[in-house]
Amino acid sequence: MLQDTARITLFSADHTAALAVRLGARLKPGDTLLLEGPIGAGKTHFARSLIQSRLPLPEDVPSPTFTLVQTYDADGVEIWHADLYRLTSPDDVVELGLVDAFETAICLVEWPNRLGTLAPQNALTLRFAQGSSEDERDLLLQWTAPEWASRLDGVLHE
Repeated sequence: MLQDTARITLFSADHTAALAVRLGARLKPGDTLLLEGPIGAGKTHFARSLIQSRLPLPEDVPSPTFTLVQTYDADGVEIWHADLYRLTSPDDVVELGLVDAFETAICLVEWPNRLGTLAPQNALTLRFAQGSSEDERDLLLQWTAPEWASRLDGVLHE
């Protein structure tokens, strides 16, 4: 299957948050974002910014590191934010209900390598890496589903 990619540099935490807001506005039920990168790369900041931009009323958006999954009601669309770092088997993902959520909710998944073969084929992967300065991040986006190319049009650059 052919994979498409895009690369951008996020120059600050605010730049990362702005991208999350723009992308979040285009997400619909059944969309999954796979957030990859080392600890401190910006995955949770991105997810938090995206979720907060979709909520009808401001609320705290904690990292799901210990709860594994946090869910939010964003005006009739459920958003699932999962941090799979502590999981040891893809079987644990099924028990969380995440596989069903891939069909009906917007899902943001940190540490998606823990999904194994359960990762949705139509997901958009965002791979965060440290940039050349403390606040800078390099972001690689990858997808196989053709619709992501048009959906990302105008999102990657302010």
